[in-house]
Amino acid sequence: MAMKWRAAALAAGLSGAALMAAAGAGAQSPAPSSASPEVAPEAAPEVAHAMPVDALQTQAYQKADPHHGLARRRAAVAAAAGTDAACREMGDFYWEIGDGSGTLASGTRGSRYSANKPLQVASASKLVFAAYVVERVGGQLTPDQLDALEMRSGYDNFNPLACFAAHTVAACLDRRGNGLLNAEHQGRFSYNGGHDQHLATTLGLGDLDRYGLAAEVRRVLGPDLHLDYAAPRVSGGLKASPAAYGAFLRKVVSGHLRIHDLLGSHPVCTQGPDCAAVQAPDLPQPWHYSLNHWVEDGPGGDGAFSSPGMMGFYPWISADRRTYGLIAREVMAPKAYLASMACGQALRRAWNQ
Repeated sequence: MAMKWRAAALAAGLSGAALMAAAGAGAQSPAPSSASPEVAPEAAPEVAHAMPVDALQTQAYQKADPHHGLARRRAAVAAAAGTDAACREMGDFYWEIGDGSGTLASGTRGSRYSANKPLQVASASKLVFAAYVVERVGGQLTPDQLDALEMRSGYDNFNPLACFAAHTVAACLDRRGNGLLNAEHQGRFSYNGGHDQHLATTLGLGDLDRYGLAAEVRRVLGPDLHLDYAAPRVSGGLKASPAAYGAFLRKVVSGHLRIHDLLGSHPVCTQGPDCAAVQAPDLPQPWHYSLNHWVEDGPGGDGAFSSPGMMGFYPWISADRRTYGLIAREVMAPKAYLASMACGQALRRAWNQ
């Protein structure tokens, strides 16, 4: 009788695992009824023996589908990219969601953009420069470096248009007062590219042209990253394809770059009646700012870390640091970044529903 019960218990365990895999949630082996004549005191160890069967099945399922319903998530995000109001009115764009191992879902609307088309990403350059600085100093930022990456250094007189035809990082900073310090703004958030440009010169990057700057960034972040610069502006001159920027985000999400552990650290306020900020871009919510990236933690926000660019390139890393995403487009339209942000947020909601 004990042998018959052992076979029945094992079969029950396998059935529970199969049901769990179909439903996407952990199942437990059913306990034998106390009224069954098959159950004897000496059979109790057989119940404990049957439990690991479900555990092994659970581990195999989670390894095969770490995102718990990947096909469903892909379908939901693709539907949102095509039908959500925030995305539908935006025109052509490319979108991508992935994790540390690769792209999980992607798509295009229209024919203007693709994964491999280089784009000027504007202020999405900031997150890349922050990762460079953090990696360069081994994760040990000085107070001055921290102030610069939080846009509290006081160097907020920078006008990127004044950099036209400037061939080096230092020449760009020297144009028309770009490198002036506003002492009364020190210690207060002030959204401006001068903080990064001045920091770059203190790190010895002043003599680099756009080619030298790209080579230096790749030297520190990895030669596998195909990142270039259209101009020697560290906070806004990066030029990269969605595939190249996505590869950078994967290195962050996977923990291969030190900024992974510093995302959202040292947050500073950017707007509001109790905030001493000097200037901030138009945002839908009162977010905080961390090391050259936004923390989308305002009312109704999901806490993602993002670095939107003026012309609509919008990259993000999820609050749990497990996935990344991006909306890629390059348009000269008023507040194009806001439209891309709204669409990207819709994709995140679809992914997480």
